[in-house]
Amino acid sequence: MGSGADFSAADPDADRVAPGGLDGLFREHYEPMVRLAFLLTRDVEVARDLVQDSFVRVHSHWSSIEQPVPYLRVTVVNACRAHHRARRRERRRHLRLVSVSVAPESIVLFDALGALPARQQAALVLRYYDDCSDAEIAQLLDCRVATVRSLIHRGLQRLGVTPPASQTAILVYRCPAPKTAVSR
Repeated sequence: MGSGADFSAADPDADRVAPGGLDGLFREHYEPMVRLAFLLTRDVEVARDLVQDSFVRVHSHWSSIEQPVPYLRVTVVNACRAHHRARRRERRRHLRLVSVSVAPESIVLFDALGALPARQQAALVLRYYDDCSDAEIAQLLDCRVATVRSLIHRGLQRLGVTPPASQTAILVYRCPAPKTAVSR
């Protein structure tokens, strides 16, 4: 569905619903809806996908919609909520899978790390699990070395951990290697 598609041809009564029909609604409200979805998901690609899906839903109900902008907005918000629910379910499923080979205290660590902003989480994991240097982390996160230090410092503060005095890594937790079955 491109921005040049003529959705008003799908329903001859579309102009009674919105000036310019669904095509006009798309041209006028696509970007604002992407911004709304981005603010709710914090991921521009996910936001675009959710808005695109929302326009598909609006298109399927177009003949019965009397107020298209509020309907579209509710559809986008609901799509974002569904996205977050799916992520939570996926995360719980993942935790159940790793809980077999991971100590119980690490589940608390996963929850704590999961509450951090994505860049702080990435910086901490790269530093204390992968033992990456500030320069390596900066390259991976596409930011300056000073930003990496700030991300790590703020992440540790949010976790309630006093940052180490030296740059030697404090070992948060190393997941053990999965146990493999021995065939006989």
